[in-house]
Amino acid sequence: MDTVPSFTPGHCPVGPDSLTQIKRLQTNPARWNGANWNDFAAALRAAGVELLESLAACGAFATDAGGTAYGMPHGVVIAKSAQQISALLKTAQQHCVPVTVRGGGLTTEGESVAFGGVLLDMTGMSRVKSIDKNAMTVRTECGIFWHSLAEELRRDGFDYLSAPLNLTSTVGGSLNVGGIDVNSPRLGCSADQAVALQVVTPTGEIVECSETENAALFQRAILGYGQFCVIAEATLKIRRYTPIRMHYFYYSSLRTAVEDLQLLDRNDASDYSGILTIMDSAVNLLVAFDSVERETAFNAKWRAQLRGHGELGFALRALPRYALRPWKLPEALYLWRRKQQLFPEFRRPEYVRDGLMQDRTVVFSRAVWKYWGSRQMVIPDIATSVEKFVNAVERGNAVCRKYFPHYTLYCVGIKLRDDHQPHYEMSCIPPDATGWAYGCEFEPMMDRVYSRDHLQSFKNEIYDIGVDIGASYYRFGGMMKGYIRRALGDAVVDRHLAMKRKADPNMILNRDVIF
Repeated sequence: MDTVPSFTPGHCPVGPDSLTQIKRLQTNPARWNGANWNDFAAALRAAGVELLESLAACGAFATDAGGTAYGMPHGVVIAKSAQQISALLKTAQQHCVPVTVRGGGLTTEGESVAFGGVLLDMTGMSRVKSIDKNAMTVRTECGIFWHSLAEELRRDGFDYLSAPLNLTSTVGGSLNVGGIDVNSPRLGCSADQAVALQVVTPTGEIVECSETENAALFQRAILGYGQFCVIAEATLKIRRYTPIRMHYFYYSSLRTAVEDLQLLDRNDASDYSGILTIMDSAVNLLVAFDSVERETAFNAKWRAQLRGHGELGFALRALPRYALRPWKLPEALYLWRRKQQLFPEFRRPEYVRDGLMQDRTVVFSRAVWKYWGSRQMVIPDIATSVEKFVNAVERGNAVCRKYFPHYTLYCVGIKLRDDHQPHYEMSCIPPDATGWAYGCEFEPMMDRVYSRDHLQSFKNEIYDIGVDIGASYYRFGGMMKGYIRRALGDAVVDRHLAMKRKADPNMILNRDVIF
């Protein structure tokens, strides 16, 4: 009798990690079946809305910055005005056609990928409407990229307050999720800079909202992940433009660097602060200033209290560590090569003059795409209160070490508003945070193509940490959707699902992202 080969239960000799104990909590939703599409298309065109159905038009939006989710819309609408968006949403409600809204397409979990239905491209609405120099505000259409808004403002000597480091994101997209900057520890997130919005509801109403007018809708708009409206225009706070002077402090300990970051934040010791790492081997605390006065005060009181070092001091301390561990020399070589590639980008003479960085919008965005962007991009994150943050970062770092040879962490604080106005309950702001919230993005360096299962396993372990410590997340949508109830609880999710169903009777707007 032939013997049957024995295998370890669950073992796959071909692909050891494939589908083995991997929680496929959320994959791409099924493609919408196209019911009523022809009637919808005819009605939309009769309403005067241009609908693009060519393969080229649809294919341009087949994936997002993550490169792990792919889908094709049935048609594309380029946003032109709130009235046009209103006509689109009214018609979509009538014919039950899903509408996926896309700004810069910088989602990483497929949130801005249309799996059938209509793809609404907001970048067609990219005009600055007015600048109020007395009120220090700007009114802008929300399909504009942050770098374009910055260019418009700087012609008059102004600047935005807080925007994502990647300036190829749109204003509307950032307001939907928060928008985190290296000055967020002092000024709050991008959503906190919104004074008023013009939005289009899922049933097509055009509504002005603010903290005093339609306040409930305003709260859900600025941190609601595009579930309750399309943000067409925004009035944002602005400030006078200033170049900035950068300082870098290097650490070999994540814990020490995070503790120093929090020291600076709670004492308002700098205008900008954040942590960017090369794995956990070279941890860079970035500190920057808008004025000589603020920099002088920092040098007098706080600089000596930081436990980081300059480039030379860090290198001298690292040499013995690697000399005594020759098996780690490849890591040391990688750090050196990375430094040689990356650091000059922050000191290019066209952007840095007399020691001042003239245009951080360009510098940071170029660095993001040149040295972190690739065919695939996954950026799971955890947002916590001050007290939980070090633990979250260290545990997440261990997960990164387990799955990838090279990775980076981006850590930053978010100053919470002094007026104690509540944030949207399902937002990235942890419910137990006071004073500041802190977030960390865990980003692998994609020096090879990884299987979807490998990436999903990695993300699951990061998200599990958040559930375990009672944290929140910057990204709630796409493949992370299955964690929402575990993280927030059924009562919170069901309450907001009821709000969504009331606001969006046929669940057409950005469906399958959160709900």
